[in-house]
Amino acid sequence: MYDVIVIGGGHAGCEASLAAARLGKKTLLVTGKIKNIADMPCNPSIGGPAKGIIVREIDALGGEMAKNIDKSFLQMKMLNTKKGPAVRALRAQADKVTYQKEMQNTILNQENLEVLETMAEDLIVEDKKFKGIVTKDGKEIYGKAVIITTGTYLKGMILYGDTKFSSGPHSEEPSLHLSDALKRIGFNIKRLKTGTPPRIKKSSIDYSKAVIQPGDDELYNFSFANTPNYKAEDQIPCYLIYTTPKTHQIIKDNLTKSSMYGGYVEGVGPRYCPSIEDKIVKFADKERHQIFLEPESIYYDDIYIQGFSTSMPHDIQEQMVHSLPGLENAEIVKYAYAIEYDAIDSLQLKASLESKIVENLYTAGQINGTSGYEEAAGQGLIAGINAARKIDGKEPLILKRNEAYIGVLIDDLVTKGVIDPYRLLTSRAEYRLLLRHDNADIRLMEYGNEIGLLQEETYKKFKEKEKKIEELKKLLKEKKITPKEETNKYLESLGSAKLFDSITLYDLLKRPEIEYEHIEKYVGETFDKEVIEQVVINIKYEGYIAKANKEAEKMLEYENIKLSEDFDYSKVPNLAKEAIQKLNEIKPGSLGQAIRISGVNPADISMILLYLKRNKNE
Repeated sequence: MYDVIVIGGGHAGCEASLAAARLGKKTLLVTGKIKNIADMPCNPSIGGPAKGIIVREIDALGGEMAKNIDKSFLQMKMLNTKKGPAVRALRAQADKVTYQKEMQNTILNQENLEVLETMAEDLIVEDKKFKGIVTKDGKEIYGKAVIITTGTYLKGMILYGDTKFSSGPHSEEPSLHLSDALKRIGFNIKRLKTGTPPRIKKSSIDYSKAVIQPGDDELYNFSFANTPNYKAEDQIPCYLIYTTPKTHQIIKDNLTKSSMYGGYVEGVGPRYCPSIEDKIVKFADKERHQIFLEPESIYYDDIYIQGFSTSMPHDIQEQMVHSLPGLENAEIVKYAYAIEYDAIDSLQLKASLESKIVENLYTAGQINGTSGYEEAAGQGLIAGINAARKIDGKEPLILKRNEAYIGVLIDDLVTKGVIDPYRLLTSRAEYRLLLRHDNADIRLMEYGNEIGLLQEETYKKFKEKEKKIEELKKLLKEKKITPKEETNKYLESLGSAKLFDSITLYDLLKRPEIEYEHIEKYVGETFDKEVIEQVVINIKYEGYIAKANKEAEKMLEYENIKLSEDFDYSKVPNLAKEAIQKLNEIKPGSLGQAIRISGVNPADISMILLYLKRNKNE
């Protein structure tokens, strides 16, 4: 008997099994192939807009992804540095081989965690409670909770052109029976689709026709526990090229030969990561599209053609690739394909990621309708934490929308559901100024420590950082500079107005043209870069942050009004029919969640509030 059984060894499964095991639960990770644990079947990168912040949040809560990419990256870049802090995010080009090797090493050496190489084909459920799984050889394995993280393996189907066959990524065996088991016990199953571009030989590329994209000169790391210790010049570059009129013409002439436009695809594809065919059709006014040439590993010759996902037949893919600048003689080592797979309706989940259908059954990752390694890992971590806490009789960890991108992600899934594969974007977060790359530790490390996943040394480092932030703030508020001639000349040289009265360094920093390095000589003490960054952002965006916090506080008032799972909304007088249907289907946990349900309007919320006041025991 296990405490927690995790089905699937992808990014969600890795975080789920590690979290449960580290919280003292006897955990079993069931995976088709041990060698495929932490595989990167698509893009060779971790992070990016919003996604990079999720990785920092995973780290602040005590997860593994940030530490793992810090061990295995080829290149690091901070994105959107010329924009405000709300949209800055770290992105790393990953070495696929090293990333897998390091994560597998962590998994296989984790105390309380066993790994079993087999396929789970059925679930044992009694009285709507999870009891165990049945493997493909008929073996029954019992557990107190299960976390299903099957990625694209549920009835996986590979497609290119008119070719279609049953398979997982990389031609592995798909899971053919588990989604039927889920359907049998009450889950709504939907069909989704994603895809991947061709890989080409590095040695067959003419790089003189491409624009080099090096890593940043400034050194970064994802994990708060780490300090960057690499050389900027050792990073491996990517390259930028663009599609050509010839590329577009080839695609237009052969559109009906693609799996998608030829009518062979059943699943709904990702809106925010479309195939190149989709880009040409839906953005017909664009003369060209960006394509990035990204290395996959130092251990082999493959280059990933980022932005060139397609389901065209192999002969058309050859023409398309050879129409790109620098790739006229490129040799394709792996052709692009689309993959269809089964997913559940995420509206059937609680905010804890526990199913509403079967108690102690959790799901995370692409089975919930998301796309992306980072989204999967974030869900896996939360599912692992909450499965362990449920066993211990503790309340689940539910992150609010103003606390974490992970909170936004999960709330969107369980409140709005998905039609196409969900990708997290900064625009999805209404409190994105509060959910920054730089402050993930400040937002979430107390949770990580309280739960028991954060390493003691990391927490001590964080508390020291907090202390230093307060020290610097206090210093800036106390120290003043006076309107001396020398000072005014210096300010004017910076394009700043001269002083007529004394001013604190804190208030001086509020001036848009004044940066910390301009006033550092007046501070008189040395502080770490991270401490300075935190203080400067909070000073310069003080008004905006205060406004966002005020709006979040209003939202939290509604979040604190809890709604029972067995609340019958048809009893509420004057509630719109659509609202009754949506509310009874989703069963929101709070009035705040109810507000965010599509089809529920402010008048409906007022009626519910009035009903609650009149029937306090409801």
